[in-house]
This record gives sequence, structure tokens and C-alpha cells, in this order.
Amino acid sequence: MQMVQTRKMLFVWLAGAGAALALLPEPVRMKPAVVTESAGDDADDPSIWIHPKDPSRSLVIGTNKAAAPRGALVVFGLDGRVRQRIEGLDRPNNVDVEYGLRLGGRRADIAVATERYQKRLRVFRIDEKTGRLEDVSSGGGIPVLEGRAGRGREPMGIALYRRPRDGAVFAIVAPKEGPLDGYLEQYRLADDGTGKVKGKKVREFGAFSGAGEIEAVAVDDELGYVYYSDEDTGIRKYHADPDHPLARKELALFGRKGYQGNREGLAIYATGKGRGYLISTDQVKGGSRYLLYRREGTSADPHDHSEVVAVLEGGADATDGIEAAWRQLGKAFPKGILVAMNSAGKNFFLYNWADVEAAFERR
Repeated sequence: MQMVQTRKMLFVWLAGAGAALALLPEPVRMKPAVVTESAGDDADDPSIWIHPKDPSRSLVIGTNKAAAPRGALVVFGLDGRVRQRIEGLDRPNNVDVEYGLRLGGRRADIAVATERYQKRLRVFRIDEKTGRLEDVSSGGGIPVLEGRAGRGREPMGIALYRRPRDGAVFAIVAPKEGPLDGYLEQYRLADDGTGKVKGKKVREFGAFSGAGEIEAVAVDDELGYVYYSDEDTGIRKYHADPDHPLARKELALFGRKGYQGNREGLAIYATGKGRGYLISTDQVKGGSRYLLYRREGTSADPHDHSEVVAVLEGGADATDGIEAAWRQLGKAFPKGILVAMNSAGKNFFLYNWADVEAAFERR
């Protein structure tokens, strides 16, 4: 989709020190095509698994962020109905999906969730035929953030990265609290020799402002970048490959102005050939907004994401996690999907990207 900057603009007053007027595009208002059933106690973060043969059978996997035994992964069909509940997780915060991990001599698609109160990751294989998730965590879970103190040991955010050159799969984890340098930890995921998934820490990286926290993390597999929300400051960008010679160098800090609430969920809407959008949640009670930045940067600088090219509004309350997919997901979502957590309903809103395009065309 080629978005054209509208002439109508909104002025948003930013409160606090250094307040300034930020110029943003007029919001595009959209309605969810599907509202899911409730996740339970406290919906938090969604991810999308795309079925390799029949995209209409794709799944939305969300977290019910509660202490055990009610904490759960909740699996929805694209019709919003619950397909599976995996209960007994101890406050699962965020979840992400990756494809093609070598496991038991075969390639496996996996969903990985942070289990905050147990200070570990839980890994689930996704069965292509049935769409069912099965726990394949080595030892019952992968310990993370070891050696950190207090809430710095509690994992919240997660994003998975599959390195193109060798297919290695990594988990990037954000804790509840962390230092000003090296806030995030990255783990390589691999078969433990029994068909289960183990993890090995490969690096600490990532600057933190010291204000608020870091939860939302998103990885662009194709371009090899990781983005995360320093929630009171901006969006930070690094190389996702821990072996990159500039792995510790911050490539960009953007999204500094224009937010009414915290910077929360992040998603990549990749339209091919390196183009598309990075979508960032502006967490607003009663009606969150989603700010879109050019995935490719500018012609002069691929790390210049300073311009907000669109603002979406969809009625979801105090959105935390989001996810997006460009692929056609059957007749219901011919140009892809945006999934947003809705606090009020403890559920998720599924937006048809074709409706977003139509809203732009009507203006």
C-alpha cells in the first residue's frame, strides 16, 4: 500500500519537561473485523502463526497474564473463537512466533512465551496439521536473566529472530527492570538432543533511559533489526544478529514526540523488498492509537524513521501488545491483519488491513 501524507494534520500537546507541539497526520479510524472471545483475567500480548498451506487456518496466540494456575496461552482462530487454552503458566507476559527451528531432525514452528514469576521461557511446538501447541521446553522451561536481582530477573517482553544465513533462532528478552546499558538479553534456541528446546545466552545489549520500563520488542527477520520501546522516551533500534560487528551500536532512537500515553507494543508490517511499516502503540485509555513509521527509513538513511507517516485509531482500550502480518490470510483478511490487545474486554481486536487502505482512499 502506498500511503500519501494527508494535508489535514493534528497538533498534539506533549506534557512535561521540554514540551513541544508535534505535527502528526490526521488519524485513520478503523473498526475491528473480528473481536475475539475473552482471554480470561488479563489479556496482554498477541502473536500470529501463519499456516504454511492454508492461510485461512492461521492462528492468533495471546497471553492471559495471570499467576498460575490461571495464567495461560490462549489460541484463537481468525474467527475470534478460542481453539486451545494452555493453562498453568505463571504470569505469561508476552509471546512470539518463529518458523523453521531444527528440532528432532525436523523443522518446527514455535511459539515462545515469557513466564515472569518462574523467571523462564516456555517453548511450544505448533502442529501444522492440527494447529495444536505442545510444550517442548527443555527441563520444563528455559531459565533467563540469571544473576540479576529483584524484578530484573522477571522476563516480560520477547521477540524471536531467525538469522537468514544459517537459520539459527534467537530469543531477545526484556525484563521488568534493568540497567542503563545492557537491558536486554539474547539467547540462542536449539535442540537439547531429545527433541526439546534449550537456550544459551549469547549477549546483553540495549540502552535504557531509566524512566518507565522496556517491554515491547519486535524483530525484522528479513532486514536483521530489533526494535524496542523505551516507553517514556522513544523507540530504539539495533542489529538483531549478536555476531554483527556493530551489534552493540544503537542505530536509531526515534518516536520521541507525538505520544499521549506510553510507547507499548511494536509490530512489523513488511510489504516485501525491505519496505513496509513499523507500527508502534500509543497506549491511551479508552482509545489507543498506532503510529506508523517507514520500515525502510529514507533514501538517504535507512535508520531515519523520524517521520510518522500515518496514525491509526481503532477503539481498543489501553492497548499493550500488537502484531501484524502482510500475508493474505484467506478471504477475511486479503491484505493482511493488525491484531491489538483490548484491555476493557480482556481480548484482542483483529483489523482487516484492506479496511485500513479503504479508509485512506476515502479521505
